[in-house]
Amino acid sequence: MSVNQISIFVPNKAGWLGKVSRLLGDHGVNIRALSIADTTDFGILRLIVSDPARTGSVLREAGLTATITEVVAVAVEDRPGGLATALRALEDKGIGIEYLYGFVVQKEGDQALVVLRVEDVTAAEGALAGAGVRVLGGDEVYRL
Repeated sequence: MSVNQISIFVPNKAGWLGKVSRLLGDHGVNIRALSIADTTDFGILRLIVSDPARTGSVLREAGLTATITEVVAVAVEDRPGGLATALRALEDKGIGIEYLYGFVVQKEGDQALVVLRVEDVTAAEGALAGAGVRVLGGDEVYRL
């Protein structure tokens, strides 16, 4: 059920986010969610896109360093404390979280979607499902 995330290493310079966005748009790739972490010299742009395999090829053909990483996507109640149930389920099983980011999709109504990079995807999916947290598959997320 995991989701494939694209991670792109880009220079920490003005205009690079726009270049990547235009490149993907020109190839018909829709960005579903994104996060960026930066250092002085470079940034890591993390994307959930409509077609991860194609996106990886497009980026590499353009000379960018891109990797595909397995992450977990969950739907949580869009209310104060809504994320806490998912985090507790992982905490109770001793599953560490490397990073996470969230986004809201209009058609999901009262739910927010959260992308988590965890130590063990299979264990995390089992812990989350066991706690009643809705774990989303790649096909579902890519179509949002």
